[in-house]
This record gives sequence, C-alpha cells and structure tokens, in this order.
Amino acid sequence: MKRGFTIIEILVSVAIFSVVTLVALGIFNLTLRSQRQSLADQQIISQASYVMEYMSRAVRMARKDMPGSCLTVFGAAFNYETNPQSDRIRFLNYQNICQEFFLEGGRLKERKSSDSSAANFLQPLSLTSPGLTVSAFKIGPSGSWDQQDNDQPRVTFYLQISGASLQTTISQRNLDVRR
Repeated sequence: MKRGFTIIEILVSVAIFSVVTLVALGIFNLTLRSQRQSLADQQIISQASYVMEYMSRAVRMARKDMPGSCLTVFGAAFNYETNPQSDRIRFLNYQNICQEFFLEGGRLKERKSSDSSAANFLQPLSLTSPGLTVSAFKIGPSGSWDQQDNDQPRVTFYLQISGASLQTTISQRNLDVRR
C-alpha cells in the first residue's frame, strides 16, 4: 500500500499557507506605508525647522533702519516692519543689507537688496522645496519696535507647512537702548 497525501490534506495545507502568506504581506505593506509616512513627516519637520531657525537668526541680528532706506517712512528707525496682512517682514540685517521674508504662491521666500535700500531688491529665492506647501505664514503680535520705550524688540513667527505647525518668538540680540 502506497502512503501519500490525500487531496483534502493538500488543499487544507495550501489554504493555511495562503492565509499565512497574505497576512505576512499585509503586515509588510502596512509597515512600508508607515515608513514612507514617517520619512515624509521627517522631511517636513526638518525643512520647517531649518526655515524657522534661518529666519530667526536673521531677524535676531537685525539693526535699526536709521537712514530709513530699507523700511517705509512708517518704519524708519524701527527694527523691522510687517505688511498689513502680517505675512511679510522687512528689516536691515547685520551686514547693512535690506532683507525680507514673505509668503508667495505656497512657498516661503527671501529677498535681499544689493545694499541697504529697498529699491535695489534682487530676485526672490525660495526657502522651501517645491514639494512642500506653506499654507500660512504670520508675523506678530509685535513687540516693541522703536526706541521710544524700554522694551526689547521681539517678533513671533507662525508657520504652517504641509500640515505641521510651528511657532517661535525671538528678540533682538542687541539691546534696544536709547542713543
């Protein structure tokens, strides 16, 4: 008498093997999707952190626009000024160059002048990659701007980029003293 497997035994073993394989493939697929999402979130946070740190460092080192060529007449002798929508900030950087950060077309951009005048702005450069969308960039509430008080100038940045929200408040590095 020959010994072997019956058709029922083979069908049951193939069914069990198929179920185990499908479960393993489902877990593998879920793990792969989770890893992709984690990498995308990490890229968003990394770029948003870089942008916030870059802008913070630049504004922290801002100087008063004493000649009044970078800021408008309203902002003359201030540390910085924003537009009415609070999505643009302009200041005189530590190298005496007029500089601004603003939101345009879902991208955060930077524009620098060739000198201390706002009339000589160069082409804007994007601070965020094309794959990321900046849905909100707000500046405020403002701290002390002028030299007529004893408060240290400060500014708050709020940034919403591809679902991640960041906010930071910075103050000017140099003391705001009356001269």
